[in-house]
Order: sequence, then structure tokens, then C-alpha cells
Amino acid sequence: MAVANDIEPAVENTGGAASDMERDVLIIGAGLSGVGAAWHLQDKTRDKSYAILEARADLGGTWDLFRYPGIRSDSDMYTFGYNFRPWTDGKVFADGPSIRNYVRDTAREAGIDRHIRFNTRVQNVSWNTGTARWTVEADGPEGPETWSAKFLILCSGYYRYSAGYMPDFPGLERFKGDVIHPQLWDETYDYSGKKVVIIGSGATAVTLLPAMAGKAGHVTMLQRSPSYIAARPSRDAVADVLRKILPSRIAYTLTRIKNVAMGMFFFNLARSAPNFVKNGVLKQIRAELGEDFDVEKHFAPSYNPWDQRFCLAPDGDFFDALKTDKADIATDQIETFDETGIQLKSGEHLDADLVIPATGLSMQIGGGMGIEVDGKPLHAPDHVTYRGMMLSGVPNMALCFGYTNASWTLKIDLTCERVCRMINHMDRAGSDYAVPEPPSGLETLPLLDFSSGYVQRALPDLPRQGAQTPWRTYQNYLMDMLTIRYGKLDDGHLRFGRAGDRAALTASTDDVRQAAE
Repeated sequence: MAVANDIEPAVENTGGAASDMERDVLIIGAGLSGVGAAWHLQDKTRDKSYAILEARADLGGTWDLFRYPGIRSDSDMYTFGYNFRPWTDGKVFADGPSIRNYVRDTAREAGIDRHIRFNTRVQNVSWNTGTARWTVEADGPEGPETWSAKFLILCSGYYRYSAGYMPDFPGLERFKGDVIHPQLWDETYDYSGKKVVIIGSGATAVTLLPAMAGKAGHVTMLQRSPSYIAARPSRDAVADVLRKILPSRIAYTLTRIKNVAMGMFFFNLARSAPNFVKNGVLKQIRAELGEDFDVEKHFAPSYNPWDQRFCLAPDGDFFDALKTDKADIATDQIETFDETGIQLKSGEHLDADLVIPATGLSMQIGGGMGIEVDGKPLHAPDHVTYRGMMLSGVPNMALCFGYTNASWTLKIDLTCERVCRMINHMDRAGSDYAVPEPPSGLETLPLLDFSSGYVQRALPDLPRQGAQTPWRTYQNYLMDMLTIRYGKLDDGHLRFGRAGDRAALTASTDDVRQAAE
């Protein structure tokens, strides 16, 4: 079995013997979320057996998959890092390899790496109320495997790993150059001296342009419409001072609190005074690029701040690249590809040797695996999310899904804490499972209030959220911390049952479907 680097799986294939494939908890995915979930399980439910099933040959998830030039976080590492393990590198926005090493070191230090089963892709999971267990069917390194668990934690991310989103560009088949999606970037590819066109205006495009500008012949970022881009320092001056005068744990905690508070303040300010924030961002860009640059055309989106995620430029590297003759930005629409590049609707032609369609992700739940409850396939839009971490009518399964307006890991840590509380509560109460059950006639809303293209494309296939607590996902860390970490577990919306008690699984998916319609 091929295992990257020096991490060896502890769970060996012994021919599928049931005793070797049974766990109290199975975690699907060994990325940032999966390793975090395992740490919380070990810390808060010490007697629970678990395994992590990872489809790829190494851990790290997103941070092992994406290898395009300049790959880095677009959230500050003091909130993107785990709450239990300080980020000590000093960089506010870390590069992909640094984050991968951070996840790897966390797994190794806590002994989590010994519980990972690599090259094991989960195909289908099915819940049986009679036994109160999940059956997990997977393709393992040596063939099909069948696992069994009391509880599932899905940490497989929110997008399709096999390929990103690729629009149907007219004339693309005529283009004689190279086309590489960032999700499929080959690190051996040499773009030295090439004319590069990056299609897109999101975080990936904003990262690629400055990273490639020094080596490529010329780089153009082609966007159909602008995004909000803000320069941020690559180091946190307050964090640097605190580390000098305080123990690292205390310094990290204080910096984390500061950054959470600042992030919430800025988000609420953007929602309550969007024009004020928009004008402030554009003013900063004019100061960076000068009054002669057409800032309104290239950097003034039609939507309000935080209707989509902000793009961040560490130390203003994106703007620095645009001030050279090695990079520029074009705001236009594609008429067609031709042999030598892209013909725009304005009449301008962009010559290209390499086109990078930074056109986004394809969202999916649970890594695309099949999910069944008592023989009935799960149809995600018929279910609503409970506290942003479980699905109505689906027992003993948690989804790790982070924030859209803050660091992903902030919500993951809270979700894992709540799952551990729930497992411990079931042990004390003698329950075999917990299932969220929405009230009849619950008003439902789209899962995400976000205008980004990848979200809007996926909404019809995603679960929904309710219009009221605890079915509403508020994207608010402070509110979640109080309710998820300290709120009652037996809240009247979470039903606890015993094996064979099918009466508890009368979740009203029909009501959810009718409300959605």
C-alpha cells in the first residue's frame, strides 16, 4: 500500500473481519477538519475507538490537493489554526506547504496518524435503526471493505476533489496552448517566459497573479466582473509583541480573540454600512495603484461587501504586481477562444500560451458518497441542517462545514466539541442514537446566503436551513460558541432513541420538501 512520507496507517486490511472493521466513530477525510475531529474525540471521549478513512494517499485534504503557484490561506492563521494547537509560524496568511505541515504535525504529535486508513474511498453509507449502526462500504487499497460504526463524522470537505468547475468556453478546442485548472495543477509544469491568462476574480486568481508574474513572461487576470480585494499585512504586529512578553499559548489565545472580534466587526460593518466599506476599500486601492488606474472598472463589484468572500492580498502583493509591466487585469467577457488566445467581446485579443481557468469549485455533500437511512436514499434538499452540523432525519451523523464569512476552522472546532458532548450524553442516558427532528411546517431557506457562483450553482442540490433556531445557520462565531458549546443538548429538537426504535425516525422530510417548494 502506497503511503506518502512517513505516516503509516494503523488499521491494516485483515481480510474484512468484522471485529477489525468496527469502530465507535468513523471519520471520513483526513484533512484539516478530520484531524481536528480526531483530536477532540481523543481529548473529550477518551474511551471511544475510531478510524479515519482517507481516499487519498496522504493527509491534508485541500492543502495536499492544491499545488498551484502561491497556494495559501485566505484567512488569518490565528483563527484558521486549531483552538487547541497554537500557530507559531508568524505568517498571517500561510502557504499551502506550511499548512499541510501544521496538520501533519498535529496528527503525529497526538498519535492521530496511527488511526488513518489511506487510499480508502467511501462509496456508500447506510444507517440501520434495528442495530443503531452505520455500515460503510469503501474501496480500500486491496479491494472492497465494509466498516461498521455507531457515529459518522463527515470531514470530506464541501467540493468535488476529482475536478473543479469548468465552464463551456466557446472555441476552446481550437486553442493550441495549454489549459490547466488550478485544482489539477502539475508542479513540474514550467511556465517560464509564457504568456499566461488567468480566468477568474476570486481568491485563487488573486493568489496566482503575483505568484506567477516574476517567472512568466506576462500574466493577465481576465475577469467578467470585479471582486473586493483588500491588502493586509503578512504579519500580525500585535501577535509578534504578545509572543515576546507572554507564553505562546496565552499569546495565541489573545491574538485569536482579537482577530475573531475584528472579523465579526468588519463583517457586521459591511452588512450595515456597505457603501462606507466599499468606498474605503476602493480608496485603499487608489492609494496603491494611483489615480490613473481605472479602479472603478476593475475593482468596484456590483454586489455589496461580504455578499461574497473578500479576497486578500498579503502586503498588497497583487497590487505590487499590477504596478509592473509583467501583469495586468482585464474586465471583459469572452467572445471565443482561437488558436493563439482569447478574443474578447470588446474586440481586444489576449495572446496566451497558458490559460488557467480559476473558475471555482463544484460543491457536493459527503465527498459524493451515497447515504441511506433504513434503506431510503438521502435526497439532500428534503433535509434541513440542525445547528449547522447535522441533517434532519439522519441519526448519528455530523457534517463538518465551516463559515463562509470567517475562518473555516472556527466552526469545525465548535462542531467537534458539540459532537463529543452529544456522544457523552448518549452514553450517560443509555441512548444509542440522536436524530434531529424539525417541527411540522418549518419555514426553510437556502443553505447559504452567498452570491458566489459555485454556491448558486449548487444550492438546488444542497440541504436547506430553517428560518429559526436551531435550524438556522447564522454564520456568527460568538452566537455559535454560546449555543453549540454551552447550550442544552436535549433541546426538544434532538430526539434520542434506542436500537430498534423506529418511531424516533419519523422525521418530516415531506414537510421540509413542501416548505422548500
